[in-house]
Amino acid sequence: MMTAPIFNCKNADDVLKAVRDYNISFVQFWFVDILGTLKSFQITPKELEASFEEGMGFDGSSILGFTRIEESDMIAIPDPTTFQLCSWRPTERPVARMFCDIQKPDGTPYEGDSRWILKKTLDKAAERGYTYYVGPELEFFLFKDEKGTQIIDRGGYFDAPPLDLGNDVRRDIIFSLEQMGYDVEYSHHEVAPSQHEIDLRYAEGMKMADTAMTYRVIVKEVARKHGIYATFMPKPIFGENGSGMHVHQSLFKNGRNVFFDANDEYHLSPEGKSYIAGILKHAPEMTCVTNQWVNSYKRLVPGYEAPVYVSWARKNRSTLVRVPMYKPGKENATRMELRCPDPAANPYLCFAVMLQAGLKGIDEGYKLPDPIEENVFAMDGPTLAENGITALPGNLYEAAIAMRNSEVMKECLGEHIHTNLYKNKIKEWDDYRTQITEYEIGRYLPVL
Repeated sequence: MMTAPIFNCKNADDVLKAVRDYNISFVQFWFVDILGTLKSFQITPKELEASFEEGMGFDGSSILGFTRIEESDMIAIPDPTTFQLCSWRPTERPVARMFCDIQKPDGTPYEGDSRWILKKTLDKAAERGYTYYVGPELEFFLFKDEKGTQIIDRGGYFDAPPLDLGNDVRRDIIFSLEQMGYDVEYSHHEVAPSQHEIDLRYAEGMKMADTAMTYRVIVKEVARKHGIYATFMPKPIFGENGSGMHVHQSLFKNGRNVFFDANDEYHLSPEGKSYIAGILKHAPEMTCVTNQWVNSYKRLVPGYEAPVYVSWARKNRSTLVRVPMYKPGKENATRMELRCPDPAANPYLCFAVMLQAGLKGIDEGYKLPDPIEENVFAMDGPTLAENGITALPGNLYEAAIAMRNSEVMKECLGEHIHTNLYKNKIKEWDDYRTQITEYEIGRYLPVL
């Protein structure tokens, strides 16, 4: 059996050569809608050369948040640097994939393309000399099937077999990730029964957003091959911890970590402090992007390791932002960790709004408040107010309103996505709040 290669294609010619050399049967073109749902179509190798020259046309009016039917023609332009074999597909006549940038027929970037929104925000950072690095920790659950939440084990945090029955699934996921060139740092059982985490080594923002999308596909495909179902739903089980996507992030300039200052009490530079202050100040406004589903707010409640209070610390895991101290004083390890996002977010928009908020803090010299090392969950209302600690939105409606009223989010997302995402989330909230739940029937019907 042929060992799957890891490609490092730089241009269309590299891709065409790889397709010939490895007898590739189909090439999948990947992109996402505004909610981060993966969209894909595949072409045969004979169409590939033309696709690099002209792109591949499709009906954008059928994609959520894209265009109206009277202006529906969209062009998918493949990015050759993202070319890899699909590691979950057969090795004979293999299938490859590339991420695409979406353009309008006149060749200009499409304002509804999430990947372009991130690219545009990364360009803002690059104009200041910054390279943005992110390292997300995506948690997920493994269930018997997609019809319910029947767990496959009762393991807890860092438990080993036999309590951890997902070990073989994680092992195959890691192998599949590595076959596509992704560096995995470690994996383990998480706190809740049947909950797992695989951590990826940090990478540049766009590469990591593409990686996060691929990670979600691989997790689901490998689980399916094991006869079970993987979900990134933020809070599938009542009374148990939900799944988060803690996002570690830093800025580098000329090969040096911009966040690091060896002489500072916290080893944080002025830029690092202002970046964190930007994240804190604008966190409520970007929660609709980092936590975009009704179910996301079932996770964002006190008591389940999910941060809801806007504060920062070094050791305290009840705060929204943490500056990890695993390697204190080590320049490259200096970073901040935003703990509210969940793995069902659109990673392109999620990384974009975080970077935008951080850059806003640097540009305007936001001041970072003192860290809160006490357990924020244990504080009462007056203590929270005394420490200037506010809360994230409590539900999707509040989050959507905060995003709608935010000039920072509108600047980052652009008019098109800002408006369409808001409308979509308000509709989701209306659909949810008009439902009659089993809780209401059980509680009210017998007594009212």
